[in-house]
Amino acid sequence: MDTRVGNSSFKIPPASLSILDTLSVIFWVPIYDQFIVPIARKITGHKNGLTQLQRMGTGIFISIFVMLSAGILELYRLKHVKRHNYYELEEVPMSIFWQVPQYFLIGCAEVFTFIGHLEFFYDQAPDAMRSLCSALSLTTVALGSYLSSILVTIVMKITTKNGKPGWILDNLNYGHIDYFYYLLALLSVLNLGVYLVIAKGYTCKRPVDTLR
Repeated sequence: MDTRVGNSSFKIPPASLSILDTLSVIFWVPIYDQFIVPIARKITGHKNGLTQLQRMGTGIFISIFVMLSAGILELYRLKHVKRHNYYELEEVPMSIFWQVPQYFLIGCAEVFTFIGHLEFFYDQAPDAMRSLCSALSLTTVALGSYLSSILVTIVMKITTKNGKPGWILDNLNYGHIDYFYYLLALLSVLNLGVYLVIAKGYTCKRPVDTLR
């Protein structure tokens, strides 16, 4: 995609777009505190607006739309490539800033999920293990990185069988990374389903002063 900023000759490294994830979190945290929580509090009657489990579930739900929107954008890009025969172009004349909405959706999902994670591990853990369990919430990021690498390897192996080019190629113009995004969306749906089943059967630990 075109990495130029506006009509200038200045180009930004594609990897630097990850800063948008951080900026989106900074954007969504005050929105969450000042607007979402008060509205949710009126609807649910819960002092925090949403319970910890509801927040994590909301984050997973939003992640589905992150992957769907990424897949739709890539599908549009591939159609643009095919229409104008841009297969061999290193940069398709389509602004990379079309990816900004996906990063802001990711940030929104992270605000719901990670805040819920941290509060859940701290509140539900035994008093002597609160620090350890809070740190465990960050292991999900590391585990996700390992699993994503394994998933990419599996997808590449399966989609390149019988001499097929596969979904993920060095030249993305010949690939179908949009299919990969749809696969991630499907996995997010399955993840949400499993989460809802487990969350429904989970009994939250009550504060000490309520154990009477």
